[in-house]
Amino acid sequence: MTSPIRVEQRGTVAVWTIDREARMNSLSRDTLLAFGRLTREALENSSIRAIVITGAGDKAFCAGADLKERQGMSDNDVRRQVELYRSELGPLDRSPKPVVAALNGVAFGGGLELALVCDLRVAASHAQVALPETTLGIIPGAGGTQRLPRIVGEARAKEMILLGRRLGAEEALAWGLVNRITPGGTSVVDDAVAWIAPIAGGAPIAQAAALEAIDRSFDATLEQGLELEKVSYDKVLVSEDRLEALKAFADKRKPEFRGR
Repeated sequence: MTSPIRVEQRGTVAVWTIDREARMNSLSRDTLLAFGRLTREALENSSIRAIVITGAGDKAFCAGADLKERQGMSDNDVRRQVELYRSELGPLDRSPKPVVAALNGVAFGGGLELALVCDLRVAASHAQVALPETTLGIIPGAGGTQRLPRIVGEARAKEMILLGRRLGAEEALAWGLVNRITPGGTSVVDDAVAWIAPIAGGAPIAQAAALEAIDRSFDATLEQGLELEKVSYDKVLVSEDRLEALKAFADKRKPEFRGR
């Protein structure tokens, strides 16, 4: 069987494209399992320093769950499918390597929840995002109720979820839901890869430690978070990359980070 996710590598950046354009790049069981497998492989691959996720075509990043696949599912089948979002996208959420969503079109429901798992989001100018589940008699079940408020705040998250509100790229940028809008006439993937050049050529130990410290802050008081930050800082303090940065500064050259 062919994989539902097309894989390429541009330098130190892995680019994963959901290759289900005819189905609006929806998340089937096989697609979720492929994300889990690819993430686990990428975390063991030292040549990969960042991951960019996108969808095939220019209409949809990901339109959410594969509703055709779900038609024949029992309630328990659906429960098991929803659990795959946690087990197979969880490693992506916890990845010490930065993950970027390149929104080439609509990101609805589980598609937006996939984008929320990522650390950064770049959107094409025609992209739209929404969590419309309550208008369909359900709620976001792949982390949307938890991750969206952390990014846009409680009031705006409730507005999106309870009203099923769609945001265009400009409004999503103003809300802080996306970090960047790709200039017209430019591939959103090309733009995303170019934009994260500082990550691709940066110090992976420092990036991983920074992500760890930021993620821990959500479950801690400020005082606890500061202590956890010290633990993460110690990981970079003893790294060869830190010494290389100091030497490069003294030599007036660009540092060559090796992730050690």
